[in-house]
Amino acid sequence: MPRIEDHALLGDLHTAALVTTEGSIDWLCLPRFDSPACFAALLDTPDAGRWLLAPAAGGVCSARRHRGDTLVLETEWDTPEGRVRVVDLMPPRSGDPTVVRIVEGLSGAVPMRGELRIRFDYGRVVPWVRRHDGRVQALAGPDALWLDTPAPVEEQDRSTVSEFTVRAGDRVPFVLTWAPGHRPAPAPVDAEEELARTVAFWERWVGAGERVGGRHAAAVTRSLVTLKALTYAPTGGIVAAATTSLPEQPGGPRNWDYRFSWLRDSTYTLQALLVAGHTEEARQWRDWLLRAVAGDPADLQIMYAVDGTRRLPELELPWLRGYEGSRPVRTGNAAAGQLQLDVWGEVLDGLHLAREAGLGTTDAAWELQTALMEHLEDHWQEPDDGLWEMRGDRRHFVHSKVMCWVAADRMVRGVRDHGLPGPADRWAQLRDTIRAEVLDQGVVDGHFVQSYGSTELDAALLLVPRVGFLPGDDPRVVATVDAVQRELTRDGLVLRYRTTAAGDGLPGDEGVFLACSFWLVDALHGAGRRAEAAALFERLLDCRNDVGLLSEEWDPGTGRQLGNTPQAFSHFGLVVSAAQLHAGRTRRSDELPG
Repeated sequence: MPRIEDHALLGDLHTAALVTTEGSIDWLCLPRFDSPACFAALLDTPDAGRWLLAPAAGGVCSARRHRGDTLVLETEWDTPEGRVRVVDLMPPRSGDPTVVRIVEGLSGAVPMRGELRIRFDYGRVVPWVRRHDGRVQALAGPDALWLDTPAPVEEQDRSTVSEFTVRAGDRVPFVLTWAPGHRPAPAPVDAEEELARTVAFWERWVGAGERVGGRHAAAVTRSLVTLKALTYAPTGGIVAAATTSLPEQPGGPRNWDYRFSWLRDSTYTLQALLVAGHTEEARQWRDWLLRAVAGDPADLQIMYAVDGTRRLPELELPWLRGYEGSRPVRTGNAAAGQLQLDVWGEVLDGLHLAREAGLGTTDAAWELQTALMEHLEDHWQEPDDGLWEMRGDRRHFVHSKVMCWVAADRMVRGVRDHGLPGPADRWAQLRDTIRAEVLDQGVVDGHFVQSYGSTELDAALLLVPRVGFLPGDDPRVVATVDAVQRELTRDGLVLRYRTTAAGDGLPGDEGVFLACSFWLVDALHGAGRRAEAAALFERLLDCRNDVGLLSEEWDPGTGRQLGNTPQAFSHFGLVVSAAQLHAGRTRRSDELPG
């Protein structure tokens, strides 16, 4: 089975596909990110669906890369018969979702094999395949896929197989288009025109932003392209990752569905987009956020579907073996129903940053924020489930309380700095009360701890200076940074918390969390330890795969990526940390780029 880091990303701003180094698309959900997969070999075997297009002799590619700063993937093989390249892309959605693959002969005469094995509903449904007006149609209930190619095709073992030879100068296109099962056949598209359109789109998008990150600009740009690819264009929502159930520990049960939008990402999202000059994407995310949280403040969730849907029932798919036997495979996410008090702070912090950036506000938007704050005033003293969605007992997490402080602080500043209506003095008094309680009950032996009454550490404590609760050189912050480095790292990279001691309600362990390691970069930088910060950042760059992708976690023992991929939280961290290292100063979450 390919490693997690063996996968490259394709996307059309509605969904995404993962392509292995052997030329197989092993993951694709249609028509959007959280739809059932039609290729699910990533979580099972090729029998769960895949699309292989590679030299007939098989094997790992000789080289692969993206074309410039685009999301067009070029994979090459050097074989005894010659050299061949497969160009893969998903054109930005303008009609029906489409995957384009072009086989390009570079030298010699290379025998090729294509194997299209469609399995709708996460590998469970084998479609009815037939020829229709020279095209191949795979149909099952609500889903239909149409294959167009001039190459010969035939049905073998419930797969559509194509065997042909490509010579120097040949270009053989394959186009796969999804449409609802009840609709007539979609119009064929020209592969070369779609390639040109896709390249132009990405070059135009990257060119509209600002080149940031100094000598790390190429890494930042690749992360920004990845984040754009994880965006659902109709609403502006950004999924946490393109996949579900890639394990935090191979063979273990810590496997979750990340194809949703988390409110915890709010400020990070805005900062990463604004620092690169992508103001329109930042505005679209802000608008998605306002729509998602609208309603009764008591019903605020930690995550939503990309269209704002609230019900995300968690189900297990027992017919899938799981990545390297990691079961269960899950869809949906029960954590959506958890109480996480930090999300009130994340939302109000993000909307404050949007105001500071000049993205504008409305009376209705401010009324919503006021309602959120008034609800939090009555509930901030409750225990909650915490940032990390622990499934054990609720407790008074220090990070949650700090984010309640953030909520009050940003609302006070909305009134005093922007002239918005509200009881600023009352909120300021609440802000002082929360701060005093946190400093009294959340600090042990001179450093912050995970929760009141505990001595355990938590990587989220590294965010204390980022949100402006204390300055980065405060002795309690510096002591927390030292304690995290001493007790909560593996090979210098940061764990979220110690699973053996935290009582998170789950068996097993996990790898180091890449986003948390970027938080340590920022905390070190804020404490004036810039050489340490820069060295750690370089180490984190080495955790990327050959095409610049980061997953959720890293296993220092095996040097492998873990968890869902590509992970937006990891790429947000890369962008923000690179910008701060290049600028020579640490920005708080409420500060604008510049």
